[in-house]
Amino acid sequence: METYIVSALKYRPKTFDEVVGQKAITQTLDNAIEKNQLAQALLFCGPRGVGKTSCARILAKKINTQGKHESNEDFAFNIFELDAASNNSVDDIRSLNEQVRIPPQGGTREMYMIDEVDRRAKGGFNAVLKTLEEPPKHVVFILATTEKQKIIPTILSRCQTYDFKRISVKDCKEHLQKIAEDQKIKFDEEALDLIAQKADGALRDALSIYDRMVSFTNRNLTVKSVSENLNILDHETFFSVTLLILNNDIPSLLLAFDELLQKGFDELQFITGMGSHFRNLMVSKENKTLHLLEVSAVTQEKFKEQTAKAPLPFLLNAIDLASKCELD
Repeated sequence: METYIVSALKYRPKTFDEVVGQKAITQTLDNAIEKNQLAQALLFCGPRGVGKTSCARILAKKINTQGKHESNEDFAFNIFELDAASNNSVDDIRSLNEQVRIPPQGGTREMYMIDEVDRRAKGGFNAVLKTLEEPPKHVVFILATTEKQKIIPTILSRCQTYDFKRISVKDCKEHLQKIAEDQKIKFDEEALDLIAQKADGALRDALSIYDRMVSFTNRNLTVKSVSENLNILDHETFFSVTLLILNNDIPSLLLAFDELLQKGFDELQFITGMGSHFRNLMVSKENKTLHLLEVSAVTQEKFKEQTAKAPLPFLLNAIDLASKCELD
């Protein structure tokens, strides 16, 4: 039986072109390598699951294969990944300072990636300052953190900073679509939209959710099955509820709300979702702002169609009521 590999590992990018949603950073790193202007201390900041470790590994390979024919070797032995949360004593840093003096056995450069660097003790920070400022020629340091504001200024001033951004819903969905097509899995575009929104900008989280949904739905990702499993309300629910409000059909509205409660959805979740839906309808009033909605083209058309039936004063009042209801 073939060993199962999770999508986050199977589809981990191997080149800068494959990195999703970080074009500015990958282009800068590529240019720096080409022109031999890469700093020896880099700081990768950004939320989890957006490509910091992947970029570090690609960087290690690209540096070591520079000027040679592209090889299949990944230079894993040239990458040393350290967790600052558990290696934060002065002794750990002294050991690191001694280790960096040893030149690489293969390739030309070594990469030291220190993750969660914001959790390193102050004494550990001070012990590494000199090495960061004047590292050996064969060494490149990459410090990774999700909380840049916690890093002391003396470290920041010694590093070239790269701010990784959250992955947009559009980029995330397109990546999931490529994977689903590669794996020959049936899917609704709206279902991938829901997964991308649930991931909240972290591609690794999106891939983990995607793997779970593929198993749960037996390789058929529908909006209904995904929304039920993730316990999130899909756009269709809010479209139908808004239509009932516009038609002033209060009995049907109460029954629809009761049905949602019976399915286990939370009242606050429903109110928050309604507030977002009214805001999206207001954004849909103008064609030029319609693209701001991070939804599929089909859903955009539905927003455009429903907003024509919803007067602006109604939407403003609805947003205000939803906001007050959420607070109280």
